Amino acid sequence: MKPLTKQLKEKQEANETIFVPYIMAGAQGLDQLANEIQLLTEAGASAIELGIPFSDPVADGPIIQEAGLNALNHGVTLKKIIQQLKQIETSTPLVIMTYFNPIFNYGLDSFVTDLGETNVLGLIIPDLPYEHQDLLTPLLKNSDIALIPLVALTTPKERIPELVKAGEGFIYAVAVNGVTGTGRNYQESLDEHLAYIQSVSDKPVLAGFGVSSKEHVVRFRKSCAGVIVGSKIVQLLSEGKQKEVRSFIEAAVSNSF
Repeated sequence: MKPLTKQLKEKQEANETIFVPYIMAGAQGLDQLANEIQLLTEAGASAIELGIPFSDPVADGPIIQEAGLNALNHGVTLKKIIQQLKQIETSTPLVIMTYFNPIFNYGLDSFVTDLGETNVLGLIIPDLPYEHQDLLTPLLKNSDIALIPLVALTTPKERIPELVKAGEGFIYAVAVNGVTGTGRNYQESLDEHLAYIQSVSDKPVLAGFGVSSKEHVVRFRKSCAGVIVGSKIVQLLSEGKQKEVRSFIEAAVSNSF
């Protein structure tokens, strides 16, 4: 069992709300990354998802796209992010969300080796299909890094057990058809879908994409282990509203909504 899986399963078994905030690494400049990680850690984040800026994102909504462009304008690259992460000490597991192209350009072996010198314990790669994961899984086999699967609303029901069995860390349940963003209306059938994924998974299932309110957190906690919140966190940080970020996470993880 990978360390990220173990840590999050312990929270799930204790009936704690698992809350994973997403930030775009370098959106405010890489020199702010350590401060952002510290803020999210102090607020009680279960893990922190770090987006890697990419010129052609397929899953990012307008808020995260803008943050990615800001990071690119700051000259941020995957290599620079990893070098920065080597200098950051944190007790909170880090999860990198990136597309496959930056990893390929970095060099798969070098990428996994360098991550071993950081507190990155998970990888999310939206454009790496399950059938092609063997490009990376042999390199991760003897590492502490979990390859986290995504399960979409359109994923055939009979395929879901196969995906969750192969995954580690947590199961990323995409709660909408489309890209990330706030102000989403969720399908009524979503709760049943999430509950089914959790019923066939021995790892925590987290709902993501569009999660932006206390009502969303309360709703999804009834059918899965927690949530991933991206666009709302990215927006608040871009506006300098660190206090609002802290209070939102603190209320979610303490079940005090």
